This record gives sequence, C-alpha cells and structure tokens, in this order.
Amino acid sequence: MQKKLLAVVVFSLIALFLVTPVSAAEVTLRFAHFWPAVSGTHKQLYQAWADEVEKESGGRISVEVYPSATLARPPAQYEAVKNRIADMTATVQGYTANRFPLTQVVELPGVVKDAAHGSCIIQALYDEGLIAGEYQDTRPLFLFTHGPGHIHTRDKLVTRPEDFGGLRIRRPTTVVGHLLDELGAQPVGMPAPQSYQAMQRGVIDGVSLPWEAALGFRINELATKHTEVGGLYTLSFVVTMNKSVYEGLPPDLKKVIDDNSGRAWSARAAQVFDALDVKGRDAALAAGHEIYSVKGGANNPTWKPILSRATESYLAGLEKKGKPVRGVYARALELAATCP
Repeated sequence: MQKKLLAVVVFSLIALFLVTPVSAAEVTLRFAHFWPAVSGTHKQLYQAWADEVEKESGGRISVEVYPSATLARPPAQYEAVKNRIADMTATVQGYTANRFPLTQVVELPGVVKDAAHGSCIIQALYDEGLIAGEYQDTRPLFLFTHGPGHIHTRDKLVTRPEDFGGLRIRRPTTVVGHLLDELGAQPVGMPAPQSYQAMQRGVIDGVSLPWEAALGFRINELATKHTEVGGLYTLSFVVTMNKSVYEGLPPDLKKVIDDNSGRAWSARAAQVFDALDVKGRDAALAAGHEIYSVKGGANNPTWKPILSRATESYLAGLEKKGKPVRGVYARALELAATCP
C-alpha cells in the first residue's frame, strides 16, 4: 500500500513538473511593428532584440513581437504605445505628422549617406538633448535611419526632375511629400505596407522607398524601373517603450532594457538596414530591372536647386513656428561630417 501511495505521489510530482515552467516570465512586453513577419528587418532586428532581452533577463522578460501592424495601424503605433495598447513599438516618427519636426531634419536632402551614417546622426541628436523633448510621453530605447530613399516606378524611368510630371508617387511623410511636390510629382501619402496593393491596383505609379523596403514589401515584384539619387532623403525610426511599463520594472530588469538601448542597438539596426539595401538592389538586378543612378546624387546641378528649395521651405516653416530647427539642422550637418 505504501509503495502504491509513493508511486502516486512521485507520478503527481513528475506531472506537475512537466506542466509547470521552470522559470516563468515576470514581465511580458508586446512589441508592435509594421514590417512583415517574413522580412529580414523583423527577423534580424526586432526578433533579435526580443531574443537578446529574454536571454539577458534569464527568461524573466518575455517579448511577444507582433509584426505586420497586427496591434495597431502604422500611423497609430506611437499612440498605441503611449496609451498602452502595445508596450513598445518600432515605427517611423514621420507617420505621426507634425509630432517630431526636429527629428525629421534627417529626412532632408543631403544629410544622410546610408543607414550607419544616419543612425549615428540621429542617435547623437537625441543623446545630446536636441530632439529629446519630442519624446516625453514614451521612453525611447534607440533611434536609427534607413539607408538612402530612392524612386521605384512601374512604367516610366525617372532620369531628371521633369520626368516626375504627372507621376503619382507614394510618399512616407509630409517632409518627403513636399520634396516630391517640388520635383513635380503628385505625392500620395501612405505607410509602406500599403504600397504593394496601391501600385498593383494602379492607384500610384511608383514609390519612394529604400532598397530594403522595396525587397521587404515586395515592390520589386511590381516596379521594374529604379532611380537612385544619392542623398535624396532618408527616414528616421524609433524603438520606444511605454513609460509606465518601463518605470514599473525592478531595477535589475530596467538594466536589461538599458543595456539593450542606445548607440549599440542604433548601430546594429543600421547594419541590418544597410545589408538589406544591398540584398534588395541585387534582387532587382537579378530580375533584369533598369536602374538609373543620378551622377553626384543630391548635389547634381540639375537636382540640387530644387532640393535646396525644399530644404529651406521646411526650415523656414518651422522657424516661423518658433522651433529651434536651424540649430538642430546645423548640428545634424556637423555630425554628418564626423559620423562614419
């Protein structure tokens, strides 16, 4: 009888052990973003960040990553974090119009060369406090940029500004939209995930995107003509967290988040984006697409007067609103001269 009772107890303990986690997470973070789950950006950057945090916390932090805008639409993701619909996000600041005007100076022509260069600039602007005031309602972890934005069209190759006439081009932000308007295009605002369907249906004739996004959002399947204007524009991104969620963490778990923030992860994001730019361009070449590179990029004498006019218009507009944009822009250019 005692042997039977002992066997029952042992079996019950084994069963309990099998169904009970050895180390249950104390905190679960819902990380929302809009890149596809199959994209390199999701796998190599955001999921990699989640895995690193879980590992360094010894499993006490669990990060659930929600790609493809499953928790909130792309323009609403920053607000979703502020209101704790999501605990954190990776998003484009310019998707929330007029909220990050100082941050968006990095979008202006001729500031950024590639993702590594742009990420160095924008993270420094934040660390120096020049744009930090725009993020008081969340806790930014790191900021970065994608590589140079290009023009990808379905039927007409753009080789000079005059070629934009009549073309409906997807624009990511109002800054880039104004730039395209100055070039003679008809800007159509939409987040990157909507670009494929819009082009497929003929709503737009082309898109402004980096090579990374042309690959990740499958634009290379539709657009067969590509125009590279080095330094035309870039976009800024932020990975940011709900403030109360961060502040509610115990000190040792806050340290895990802090250790996975700042310049190191900004640079890591840049490496991912720059590598995917190469992959996206190679895919277009392998498919036999036509790629036109403007000699001298944004400094080309045919393009520069138009791009300079768009830059001055943006700066003057913010200056009239009392924003210290000239100083931020000047510092961004100084950083551009020193960042690798």
